Amino acid sequence: MKKIYFKTESLKNTIFSYCPGCGHGIIHRLVAESIDELNIRETTIGIAPVGCAVFAYDYWNFDVTEAPHGRPPAVATGIKRCCPDKIVFTYQGDGDLAAIGTAEIVHAANRGENITVFFINNANYGMTGGQMAPTTVLGQKTTTTPFGRNSSRDGYPLKICELLSSLEGVCYLERVSVTSPKNVLAAKRAIKKAFQNQILKKGFSLVEILSQCPTDWGKTPMDSIKWIDEVLSKTFPLGVYKECAKK
Repeated sequence: MKKIYFKTESLKNTIFSYCPGCGHGIIHRLVAESIDELNIRETTIGIAPVGCAVFAYDYWNFDVTEAPHGRPPAVATGIKRCCPDKIVFTYQGDGDLAAIGTAEIVHAANRGENITVFFINNANYGMTGGQMAPTTVLGQKTTTTPFGRNSSRDGYPLKICELLSSLEGVCYLERVSVTSPKNVLAAKRAIKKAFQNQILKKGFSLVEILSQCPTDWGKTPMDSIKWIDEVLSKTFPLGVYKECAKK
């Protein structure tokens, strides 16, 4: 029988410590597979966030460094400018990128830094107990919005792809999810394209990935998938939001 599924070289032989049903493990593998298929493992540097994926270096078999909360785009900018031959990417959650890191991501995108950003949107602060995040949708209950997010009190969900799409320095923006085999394949294509844009020196690319958080949402893994498809993706529609012309 032909073997069609195997361990990718860019993943260490380590069991993920994420909660059952969490999307991080799927996304980690998609990033690793894309790096291997593009043959860039020896030149890739990842920037790990503060948040659930803070221990990404335990799982990825290539160079990974840490950055203070919200600052991965600044660290990535410094590394890429000092070592332009390296492939540099950040991996950030919604609290990291869209809250304390809002200024960092906006200005890195506006400058058109030739880096790749993977933005994991699970609509809450996953690591610290499920508090409201900038991406928490209206009506969503969290530990800090027990009666649901209210626009008059809490404002509206921050839509990063839509926000960044107006910036001239941005090359590529796409929002995907990992809720089904079809969506996982689409996410893989987007992740790989974002890396390819950097290889071709096209500029700033960001892939937003809607990801399950069953523990903090208080749902089963299957119900979490259903909630993304039926609720979260209505506020954050999947699709390409910007794509620069081919060079």
